[in-house]
Amino acid sequence: MIKVMSFNIRVGLADDGENHWDRRKSLALERIHAFGPDLMGLQECLDTEQAEFVRTRLPDYHFFGVHRGGPGGTALEMAPLLFRRSAFRLLDTGCFWLSETPEIPGSMSWQSNYPRTVSWARLSCRLTGSVLTYVNTHFDYEPTAIEGDARVLRQWLDQIRQDTALIVTGDFNADKDSNAYRLLTGDGTLIDALRQVLPHGPNGEDEATFHAYGLQEEMAAIDWILVSGHFRVLAAQIDRSRQGNLFPSDHYPITAVLDWKA
Repeated sequence: MIKVMSFNIRVGLADDGENHWDRRKSLALERIHAFGPDLMGLQECLDTEQAEFVRTRLPDYHFFGVHRGGPGGTALEMAPLLFRRSAFRLLDTGCFWLSETPEIPGSMSWQSNYPRTVSWARLSCRLTGSVLTYVNTHFDYEPTAIEGDARVLRQWLDQIRQDTALIVTGDFNADKDSNAYRLLTGDGTLIDALRQVLPHGPNGEDEATFHAYGLQEEMAAIDWILVSGHFRVLAAQIDRSRQGNLFPSDHYPITAVLDWKA
């Protein structure tokens, strides 16, 4: 079994009042420990004390993230991936940017608000010897950029998918009736793990992960775990835990339990 989590932890410099990172970081860590992922993709992880907190509190995990670049304090923001060292052996790792020049650090296209990255790791499962490529990303929220981000990611996945199983996590800033979702899942190359086990309505309300600290009118199903046909989805859910008005983040973490197909 492989336990996967995707979790936008909300950038630590955000002025979130009672839900500031300093107040909720222990609760965020608690939710990670409660699930115990083998693979985890974070979004909005700032490479300051926020990332240091994650690294030091999760010593059993390999942490790989690259600064997205661009102007201002958010240049240090990352979409890092983590994997449990006891579960996987690292074969290769890398990063590219979601732009028309993905090899250029900090590059942007399609009126994107910020540079956006894709972090990836090629891993060998210690138990089975099977190889997979784990991918984590955070799309821009500018509508003109979201589809471009999806096309660049899909093109890269198409180049490698004949040689490897795939697990993709991220905050895609798009709902599940978007072109971005169709680009990644429409032909069945990638399967939405949550939809394999969770009954869903036509608009995906019950799949919402973004909630803006409990605002019902803001809820949206923008965090996804996508997997290739190499895997069976044994379980998947959205962790809606909170402590009163204190939330782990403005996104709920999403989780999946996978098994290799015979």
